[in-house]
Amino acid sequence: MNSPDFLRPSRRRYRTVFLSDTHLGTKGCRADFLVDFLRRTDCDRLYLVGDIIDGWRLRKSWYWDADHDEAIRLVLRMAREGTDVVWIPGNHDEMFRDWLGLEVAGVRLAKEAVHEAADGRRFLVIHGDEFDSVVRYAKVIAHLGDWAYDAALAANRHFNALRRRFGYPYWSLSQWLKRQVKGAVKAIDRFEVALAQEARRRGLDGVVCGHIHHAEMRDVQGILYMNDGDWVESCTALVEHADGSFQLVDWARENRFSFFRTGEASPVAEVAPVETPEAV
Repeated sequence: MNSPDFLRPSRRRYRTVFLSDTHLGTKGCRADFLVDFLRRTDCDRLYLVGDIIDGWRLRKSWYWDADHDEAIRLVLRMAREGTDVVWIPGNHDEMFRDWLGLEVAGVRLAKEAVHEAADGRRFLVIHGDEFDSVVRYAKVIAHLGDWAYDAALAANRHFNALRRRFGYPYWSLSQWLKRQVKGAVKAIDRFEVALAQEARRRGLDGVVCGHIHHAEMRDVQGILYMNDGDWVESCTALVEHADGSFQLVDWARENRFSFFRTGEASPVAEVAPVETPEAV
């Protein structure tokens, strides 16, 4: 039996897609959302902006399911079919920094990149952990923070399991909690300013980064700061359209689906439309 039109996935075409902080290898990774996004997206260039595979977690305990396999397979298929795939390792997948300059299965590994948009603007593409003083100067504290963050993500999983039972879509409890902490908000602002200043120092128009799991697109002292978010909390991607404009795509909210670990999606009760950020 044919599926109704509203259940048939539609494909989208972008000039460039930026993804980061998928944290494959952790239970908190929403690989189901990621797989759905990759299956429905075509692009000329794909930037993997760090923390794609979580080496920190995999060194402690092994977690890898079918969705994690499928996410990797889809990225490799994109590379094989002509998408220019650039992987910029972050701090959680820092083991791949030993391979910088190499190309593996069609995926180029680089420390950073300068992306030229269709309208001629130039952007620094970097994971961003180099500008996080906690990660850079106090790795032990960073790992303790990672443990606390894992606890928050565990609470997030249980919270969303309960929401699914009552027919509500995915909503990130851990992200909401983080935004209520004044110290976290101040740290995010300092991070954004530091990255914008680095782009300015290099004579660039803006910066694209990840690392802090906070999707954002804003002007910082005349520099366009863009953070593509993550796939453990917000399930967001940054995309560039054919005309050089950029947009944040919130995959979880936009599709209004509650995804299950089996890979199946079930429609939920209708909610009010979500406004997406205007293209920049």
